[in-house]
Amino acid sequence: MEVVIVPGSKQIGKLAADAIEALLRRKPQAVLGLATGSSPLPIYDELAARHERDGLDFSQAHAFALDEYVGLERGHPESYREVIRREFTSRVNITPENVHNPDGSAADIPAACSSYEEAMHALGGVDLQILGVGTDGHIGFNEPGSSLASRTRIKSLIEQTRRDNARFFNSMAEVPHHVVTQGLGTIMEARHVMLVATGAQKAQAVRDFVEGPVSAICPASVLQFHPHATVLLDEAAASSLKLADFYRHTYDNKPGWQGL
Repeated sequence: MEVVIVPGSKQIGKLAADAIEALLRRKPQAVLGLATGSSPLPIYDELAARHERDGLDFSQAHAFALDEYVGLERGHPESYREVIRREFTSRVNITPENVHNPDGSAADIPAACSSYEEAMHALGGVDLQILGVGTDGHIGFNEPGSSLASRTRIKSLIEQTRRDNARFFNSMAEVPHHVVTQGLGTIMEARHVMLVATGAQKAQAVRDFVEGPVSAICPASVLQFHPHATVLLDEAAASSLKLADFYRHTYDNKPGWQGL
């Protein structure tokens, strides 16, 4: 796990976009894993700017969303299908049919989850997965206690997560209780995982998953087992790390050719 600490979200967006641009230039048909929430927004803004300014091409790429609410009607502004379209895919030239989302309105959700996994495998798996992390250490919607080997499935949200997400709805009562999410085992199959965390409210979760034990109580800690995991942090999110100075020194002195 590589931990990179930078002053703020603008630098995070640039670093992450550098990695994604390099991937697309060597593999135009790359498969991207897309997260929602506030953490990835600087990445999406930077990628959209590079597409508009430099012609960064997404036309052959595919994308898979991490998760989706269960029970929201199609077109609901807070469905993750709509959020990803609004915040990213509508701003670049990715083919709409190449953007894949879990189906939270399927009549047979277990079958839809299996189909989602099959679609990923049919395209060779995810090349680069963007992640955020919850204040309780969840990634995707794999809440504390999730199996470290879990696959795409339906999950119940804990109340803390519903409270965290209530700001996107008119009231807490509107926040769904269930989601479809890629599992931790699914996420771990991505060839490169890039997790973004910003703000002091994420500092405890960052310390737990980077420097704590691997445990289902902190789902993101499973990334300690990933062969190519990059953690991009601002100073506030890194403020509780014991080895922060070591991470800074390592990144400042890494070979330029190595990339993220």
